[in-house]
This record gives sequence, C-alpha cells and structure tokens, in this order.
Amino acid sequence: MKIGIFGGSFNPIHRGHIALARQILRKQRLDEVWLMVSPQNPLKQGNSDLWDDDLRLSLTRKALENEDGLVACDYEFHLPRPSYTWDTLQSLSKDYPEHEFSLIIGADNWSIFDRWYRADDILKNYRVIVYPREGYDIDPTTLPSSVTLVNTKLYRVSSTEIRRRLREGKTVRRLLPIAIYDEIMASPPSGELEGALYDENFNCQYL
Repeated sequence: MKIGIFGGSFNPIHRGHIALARQILRKQRLDEVWLMVSPQNPLKQGNSDLWDDDLRLSLTRKALENEDGLVACDYEFHLPRPSYTWDTLQSLSKDYPEHEFSLIIGADNWSIFDRWYRADDILKNYRVIVYPREGYDIDPTTLPSSVTLVNTKLYRVSSTEIRRRLREGKTVRRLLPIAIYDEIMASPPSGELEGALYDENFNCQYL
C-alpha cells in the first residue's frame, strides 16, 4: 500500500487538517494517509500548551472514524523520544516492509528542510509531498526528483487559533469536526475553556 505520513501535534485536530488530508489522499493516489500524532517531548514538559497525549490521540481517532483512507496513528508514542522524522520513517519501513511510505509536509517546513536531521537521507529514500502554506512560495522546477508539490487549497484555521478562541470564550464550532466538538465543550482540557460559546444551532460547513 502507498501510505502518506502526515505528522503533527493535532492540538487539537481541526477541519483544515481533515480537508487537507482528503485532498492529498485523492490527488496523490495514496491508499491511506496516516495522521501521526506527535507525543510530548519530555524535555519540554511544563513549557508547552500541548494537550495531553492520550487526549489528542483520542480526539484524532474520533474525528477520523468515518473518514475513508484517513487513519489516526500513535506510532511515535512507542518510539524513543524525541524521535526524528528519519528515525520514524526508518522504523516504519522496518515494521511494515509491505508498505511504501511518503512524507507529507507543509511549504513552511520545506523552506527549512535542509536543517532537518538526515534530510538528504530522507530525500534519497522516501518521497516527500509538499502542500502549500500561506506566505511560502515554492518553484516546482527547483524541487528534487523525490519531492512533489501538491496543489491543495489553503486552510487558514489553526489549532493555536482554536485554543485561543476557547480561552477567550468564542465559538469554535465551525472549526472543529462535529464528532469531537461536543466532547471538547463538555470536558475541555484544563485552562482552555473560559465561558466559550456553545452554539448548538450553528450551521456547520467544511472550510
């Protein structure tokens, strides 16, 4: 199977993540996209607004329950931390030799990819799929042969914005998958919900 690895903190997962993954799945003719939830770096605990690992994974799984081809993945939870992308890909290839893995990253990460640990080895051994990010222009003619720029829509919603709106008591209903909205509002992570609007009549539409 052709598997795309879409890593992130998913703090929390939102509609933009899902819509983007759907597009890449279809446009790149992948069999599945694994949304790989990144665990908390133990060296950074106490200095982050990252929600609990198990909560982020649970929300991601619930959000993807009815999404064909999109899979919530906890693979990095079982690797030594921190796990560099190269290490993760190599471990995946060893554990799942029947699959062909591609790395999915945004144009912002591509702009600094040369600083990544063993970046050259990633490019030599794996396909890299780059999606657009606002403010980061990429000339496709300059890309290595193993890198593909996929033409997807821009999604301006962010997890940071969702957490900020929760703290400020603003509605987030149109930003979150319906499957996890009620759960977050009913039992929000500590410190995140300060009178946020629970708008049960909001007309939800995908971004």
